[in-house]
Amino acid sequence: MRVNGELKDLATTVAETDEITPVTIESEDGLAILRHSAAHVLAQAVQRINPQANLGIGPPVTDGFYYDFGVDTPFTPEDLKAISKEMQRIIREGQRFVRRVVTEEEARAELADEPFKLELIDLAGGPGSGANAAEGASVEVGAGDLTIYDNTTKDGEVAWKDLCRGPHLPSTRMIGNGWDLTRIAAAYWRGSEKNPQLQRIYGTAWPTKEELKAYKDRLAEAERRDHRKLGVEMDLFSFPDEIGSGLAVFHPKGGIIRYEIEENLRRHLLRNGYEVVNSPHITKKDLFQTSGHLQTYADGMFPPMHLDEVTDEDGNITRQGQDYYLKPMNCPFHNLIYRARGRSYRELPLRLAEFGTVYRYEKSGTLSGLTRVRGLTQDDAHIYVAQDQVHEELTTNLNLVLALLRDYGLSDFYLELSTNEEGNDKFLGEPEQWSSAIDTLREVAVASGLELVDDPGGAAFYGPKISVQARDAIGRTWQMSTIQLDFNQPERFELEYTGPDGQKHRPVMIHRALLGSVERFFAILLEHYAGDFPVWLAPVQVVGVPVAEQFGEYLDGIVAQLRSHDVRAEVDHSDDRMQKKIRNHTTGKVPLILIAGEKDREAGTVSFRFRDGTQENGVPIADAVARIRAAITSHALVHTVGDLA
Repeated sequence: MRVNGELKDLATTVAETDEITPVTIESEDGLAILRHSAAHVLAQAVQRINPQANLGIGPPVTDGFYYDFGVDTPFTPEDLKAISKEMQRIIREGQRFVRRVVTEEEARAELADEPFKLELIDLAGGPGSGANAAEGASVEVGAGDLTIYDNTTKDGEVAWKDLCRGPHLPSTRMIGNGWDLTRIAAAYWRGSEKNPQLQRIYGTAWPTKEELKAYKDRLAEAERRDHRKLGVEMDLFSFPDEIGSGLAVFHPKGGIIRYEIEENLRRHLLRNGYEVVNSPHITKKDLFQTSGHLQTYADGMFPPMHLDEVTDEDGNITRQGQDYYLKPMNCPFHNLIYRARGRSYRELPLRLAEFGTVYRYEKSGTLSGLTRVRGLTQDDAHIYVAQDQVHEELTTNLNLVLALLRDYGLSDFYLELSTNEEGNDKFLGEPEQWSSAIDTLREVAVASGLELVDDPGGAAFYGPKISVQARDAIGRTWQMSTIQLDFNQPERFELEYTGPDGQKHRPVMIHRALLGSVERFFAILLEHYAGDFPVWLAPVQVVGVPVAEQFGEYLDGIVAQLRSHDVRAEVDHSDDRMQKKIRNHTTGKVPLILIAGEKDREAGTVSFRFRDGTQENGVPIADAVARIRAAITSHALVHTVGDLA
């Protein structure tokens, strides 16, 4: 239950004046409590089997939970089977989760054999201490009292205990049978490579066995759609070892998809008053010091290159060198373009857009196909506006974002508002600026009519942002476009414009990425469509398959007409039989197959074969060409006869 807005165990004593809200197990809070309770049972089961295992952290996460352990020998799949059986026993025992408030001295005494817990106790004490000591540490320590949860048997004996803030289910029995252990991984304690490497066990938990099965079905479908797998099967991109981790090359078919994505976006930009700019990939250190990136983002940047140093014959330095950095962001360059000459209020809003490739030193363990890379191309834009233009420009950009994403077949959205965290010196600028900017973003978000979710502490160091979250074909949520307000960089770069009063004024800067990273968006689209792209995005849009070899020339003529209209079409002149050709191109996810035989040649027609196996015969050539062009222009997704109007 929530007591006066705060999550509490059901066993908590309440007063008549308290405001009580029930928490059901299928709610977001309820699922987190279920999963956190399952994590405790996992840890208890591990220590029953191996009493020497040291406890790390065990938080709930999206769709599941994990627990980290300090053990001498890594876990094996066989270990997971034994741990699962022990968890089943604990669940059937119906142990109660009982909360106790303890002093620091009591916690140390009771957890004397748990070095990782003792370290968390050392770090406990308030916001920014224990709660931020490690990912997931907030479930154990942070602001407020130190508490221990005892797992007690029916006769009241303590079977196991853990440092924890709670709350938990009343009983282990409520975990039921909608859970499973899913995988093993290694994880550094508190996320630092300088610390010991722990063993992490992941699991999932749901209110019922049926929901667990549905989740596993979703995972299987997600695996079928995995862009890394499809990228190989469809010959779209690769990550050659010779180039390095997180650095992709796009093959011809992948290059065509990427070209279409970027060209479509460029058309939207030009129609909406953007001006295209370009900037280099490296720059002197001073630029990122001015922007604030070196002070706040250095860990995410590649190490500097020391260049331009000159020495004499004796090795003495006659000219000092300078540090150059690969750029992680485009915004400082755009500020220099703005500052290159005087600006008038008549030029505002000034919208500068660039497909700029940036480089970020992501840890190797976080790299994941195209969704997390070290070299990425941002469809970046920076908009400079007067203060009284902010609201309208934000609204215009949000509408542009939503229209563009719908253009790519995404239509299920909600918004997230990322704000600063009071007292955190990561966030630059005055509190009044932050408050005003957040209020403006919230007004724009609410006016859109979309669901709005708060993300406290998730803002960039220079200002708050709205991000568009989109759900794909199987219900997964992806962060897509972001719109961020920045009142720090105009100040740092001393950006000005001359107002109608003849005085100098400071513009407001808006950071806007419609797709985010092109690489990541490519991966999202590939998984959303499972490779079965709309005709306009398909690498090969049309393949001609002759019934017999002598009809290939007839199809060559039709394909020539299609190519004259910029349709990506070809004829399969291989020695394979017709049915094998059809099967190969259907498997290869070609949206439209044209078949022609003697009747078609005599009548000047062609037959359509669709992805679902349906067919439409005897279509006049001019009609076929017109319908294919219309499907491309309208961005239609064509699977069956009725989709090609």
